[in-house]
Amino acid sequence: MFGQSQAFSGFSVDDLTAARRFYGDTLGLTAEEAGEGDMRMLILTLGGGARVFVYPKENHTPASFTILNFPVDDMDAAVAELERRGVSLKRYPGFTHDDKGVVRGDEGPAAIAWFTDPAGNVLSVLQEE
Repeated sequence: MFGQSQAFSGFSVDDLTAARRFYGDTLGLTAEEAGEGDMRMLILTLGGGARVFVYPKENHTPASFTILNFPVDDMDAAVAELERRGVSLKRYPGFTHDDKGVVRGDEGPAAIAWFTDPAGNVLSVLQEE
């Protein structure tokens, strides 16, 4: 039924202006505001042209799971650049992190690190084999 649909995802934040600065300025995504009033939103354009809608929600609760994953070719360079831009990595119990906060594993991605947006939503940067 929806096999050919140009589907997109969305998530909420508590401050659309802070989200625009973070996703646009800090992460370097195309982040355009659209709509008015209660229909105001931010449209993120990811590599390959995929879109994600970000909308303000007064009673926003941060997602307890990773909402966006950013594959990279060089984990160490990506982590260094995130840190340079003021982004701190999260450390989760049950994972062995290196001194930079990166989990390097034998299964799944070769390396993964998590961080949050200003609204507390979880994102990751990962390097595949």
